[in-house]
Amino acid sequence: MAENENLTAEEEQSEEDVNILKKVRMEKLEAMKAEGKNPFEITSFDADTKCAYIRENYEDMEGKTVKIAGRIMTWRKMGKAHFINITDSSDRMQVYVRMNDIGEEQFKEFKTWDIGDIVGIEGFVFKTKTEEISVHCTKITLLTKSLLPLPEKWHGLKDQDTRYRQRYLDLIVNPEVRDTFKKRSAIIASIRRFLDSKGFMEVETPMLVSNAGGAAARPFETHYNALNEDVKLRISLELYLKRLIVGGLERVYEIGRVFRNEGVDARHNPEFTLMELYQAYTDYHGMMDLTEEMFRHVANEVCGTAVVPYGEYMIDLEKPFERITMVDAVKKYSGVDFSQIKTTEEARKIADEKGVHYEKHHKRGDILNLFFEEFVEEHLIQPTFVMDHPVEISPLTKRKPEDPDYVERFELFITGREMCNAYSELNDPIDQRKRFEEQEELLKQGDEEANHIDEDFLRALEIGMPPTGGIGYGIDRLVMLLTNSSAIRDVLLFPTMKTLDQ
Repeated sequence: MAENENLTAEEEQSEEDVNILKKVRMEKLEAMKAEGKNPFEITSFDADTKCAYIRENYEDMEGKTVKIAGRIMTWRKMGKAHFINITDSSDRMQVYVRMNDIGEEQFKEFKTWDIGDIVGIEGFVFKTKTEEISVHCTKITLLTKSLLPLPEKWHGLKDQDTRYRQRYLDLIVNPEVRDTFKKRSAIIASIRRFLDSKGFMEVETPMLVSNAGGAAARPFETHYNALNEDVKLRISLELYLKRLIVGGLERVYEIGRVFRNEGVDARHNPEFTLMELYQAYTDYHGMMDLTEEMFRHVANEVCGTAVVPYGEYMIDLEKPFERITMVDAVKKYSGVDFSQIKTTEEARKIADEKGVHYEKHHKRGDILNLFFEEFVEEHLIQPTFVMDHPVEISPLTKRKPEDPDYVERFELFITGREMCNAYSELNDPIDQRKRFEEQEELLKQGDEEANHIDEDFLRALEIGMPPTGGIGYGIDRLVMLLTNSSAIRDVLLFPTMKTLDQ
């Protein structure tokens, strides 16, 4: 093994190689400490410029002295002059390090450092003979000693499992991953600006709750020692936000983590980021208009266009979103017209004919929804509002006055995925109690995703909640769309992973 492994062959190291390299680096660190030069004792470095700023403003920066800091990613040796590339949070930058500029003693130390070390550079901006924007180093400081080599040298980290488990390595060696999470932050900031401009107020509500309602999902359960009570992690934000509408806060939203005890796949993670908003004196049509405007605004602000690539498709957020009822969508893609099916028995019969599996507790409306999932979802690539869901699957939604078997609800689908779910909120406490009681019956029949009766929420409705429109957005799925990411794990910094045996 070479004394300075940053100059060895470009190959993937085995675990044994890594252990040997770590031993070499530990020995280097001990030698530095013995000379009173422990890099971990350095507390700060006054970097005044980012690499991207130098690159983007070269004409103004040429010849100027700068201080930059970052991690050494590549190293090219040319006798008494070396070229290193460092990366900071913004970009990479080539640095020209020559013995005549930093002194023989400092250069001798510098040559023992490694790829992965974090350094502070002082020097002036110039271009090399090959027109590469660079910094000519006049002083270099080792700020942090890296004790483990970067994976596969500087070729990048490709193994998916390692990327998700060790996201810090993924961020170091894969610049496109850093770009994804920068865009995620920009998306959330853009949403906040948009809603704030509409007069919405951002709030925070409890994560530990005695009654985890507001969605059809199985909660995580835990025990609160101080109160000697069993509690749950919230599965939605809905019921507390509606309490705030009752309290007179007419436009509220929350962006926060929710937790659902369910499987992990390309679209689902047990903990994810949900945004819910509620607006008094509007309905689900108002929520559709707001949603369409917000998606278009965020895409234009963050991506520079409202026509964005996703896989093989170009998703057009600029043109008006399609609007279709669930019954019409099912008829369009399955040929079955549920407006002509009046009973649960008829629905079960047609489900048997079409090979759609249902549970014994499923009613006509549940089976309509199963048909939608089976025959329709995959076709909804361009933005489509699917409206007017059956009452059986919408326990918190206001019924349609002209057809009480259905409710004023919509889901937005893009790329075959649900992006948000919205209602004209049910504000009738008598009807709400009946629907909670129906949910309790489903719980007794073994439906672990059904809701319990929430007496305090019912009390709030009895005080009086104005007509209200409400909506929940899957922030992670919106980020997937605007970053062209195929899996939810690609837009979560630390996705849920099974613990490895230690």
